[in-house]
Amino acid sequence: MRFFLYPVLLLFVAVLQAKDKRPNIIFLLSDDQAVRTMGCYGAPGVQTPNLDRLGADGMIFDCHYDTTAICMASRANIMTGMFEYKTGCNFEHGTMAEVHWKRSYPVLLRKAGYRTGFAGKFGFEVSKKPGSKGKRLPEEDFDKWGGGPGQTSFKTAQNESMKGYAKKWPHATLSYGAFSQDFIRDMAKGNAPFCLSISFKAPHRPVQPDPKFDHVYAGKKFPKPANYGREYGKHFSKQSTMGRQYERFSGWNYDKDYDGVMAKYHQQIYAIDVAVGMIRDALNKHGAADNTVIIYTSDNGFLCGSHGYGSKVLPYEEASRVPLLIFDPRHTNSGKGLRCASLTGNVDFAPTILELAGLPVPQNMDGRSLLKLYNDPKAQTHEALPLTNVWGPKAVHSFSVVTKDWKYIYWPYAEGELEATDELYHLSKDRLELYNVVEDSDSKEALAIMRQNYDQAVNHWKKNAVPYHGYAQYGTIFDRKVKWTDKREAFLRGKK
Repeated sequence: MRFFLYPVLLLFVAVLQAKDKRPNIIFLLSDDQAVRTMGCYGAPGVQTPNLDRLGADGMIFDCHYDTTAICMASRANIMTGMFEYKTGCNFEHGTMAEVHWKRSYPVLLRKAGYRTGFAGKFGFEVSKKPGSKGKRLPEEDFDKWGGGPGQTSFKTAQNESMKGYAKKWPHATLSYGAFSQDFIRDMAKGNAPFCLSISFKAPHRPVQPDPKFDHVYAGKKFPKPANYGREYGKHFSKQSTMGRQYERFSGWNYDKDYDGVMAKYHQQIYAIDVAVGMIRDALNKHGAADNTVIIYTSDNGFLCGSHGYGSKVLPYEEASRVPLLIFDPRHTNSGKGLRCASLTGNVDFAPTILELAGLPVPQNMDGRSLLKLYNDPKAQTHEALPLTNVWGPKAVHSFSVVTKDWKYIYWPYAEGELEATDELYHLSKDRLELYNVVEDSDSKEALAIMRQNYDQAVNHWKKNAVPYHGYAQYGTIFDRKVKWTDKREAFLRGKK
């Protein structure tokens, strides 16, 4: 009997000690990074060698959207794979309920044996129940934590969980690169796969670039995009001008010092690029590069003077469409310079990461795994995606749908001299959104299809919105068939 059990015991021990072959996953998130900021996206005169190399090694996505273009809601979208009205999480609305956080990709991967780490701006807090007073950052749900509350700081010493990096790395951007290097070093020694999520504060304002890189864009001139300036925003809805995005064209000096503003903006992204290089160096040094999938994207874009607007939030391309790079070194398509024009969204990251880890995708998730696009860049994931804004002045609240070729925007607010209005853009022909073709006879068929897509998205909202934090009312507010007089009272008295 003992003779029989001995080899079985040895086999059992060997299985326990065997290296888990599931891939490591690194998810990198910048903050407020527009598409037109990287060499691999055709940005003139910028220096992003590590990001460009990451794109060349993997796949560059050209039609990727944040379904809500503001950091708190976007990060909730990313973690849970759900649209905002299902997470119930955004500024002016509320925290994320524990029940949703427990189904996020970091929690599910850790339960499945992954070692997890997070550093940077977490972006939202978790509550036991909606409206409850207790709220927390989920530090205990990660094996290694370098995250912080609120907007965090560009000064490493002011980020409590990152103070240990302050002496060598006083600016936060590179401190997250150093945190990543330490995490990779420690995790590579073990047998379990790891998932590291890094959330850079850059290039978010306040404008505090690392002075180490002051020389990179000193005196640099930046060509303006073809839709730069107020004259190219006259066809936008009047509602879109009533938020801070319109004022910030001049308030943030895009009109008076475009080159100076963009130099500082790109300098912050340059530091991210250096940090990405630090991360890839660590993967190579510790023998983890060949089994680590890297995803790089941004929580929202930035208007940067296009159409005479600044900031984000609005459903227009510069604010809602963002960079996306995915590199899977195990895949035979890697290194072929692939680009993908299929429609993708930030709700797709959680399903993608779960599939990479060999885990089932929960039915509550709205996103879809992007792995089939890595196999075939011409495949499709979504026919349409919603773009949501229920933050800021009520006049600026909007709901939109985007497809690979078209975008339809509905502005419900009709108080005073304003009337509810809509916009239609033929993106495959007019990516700069210079022509609102909602009234063009040649676009009637497309308008009918996009309105149908929009109505379906509104119905999904009505059926799936959380019954708290003011989200349920928007199923009626965004219904273009309901008159303003029938939804005005609920809209104006509702939660901001």
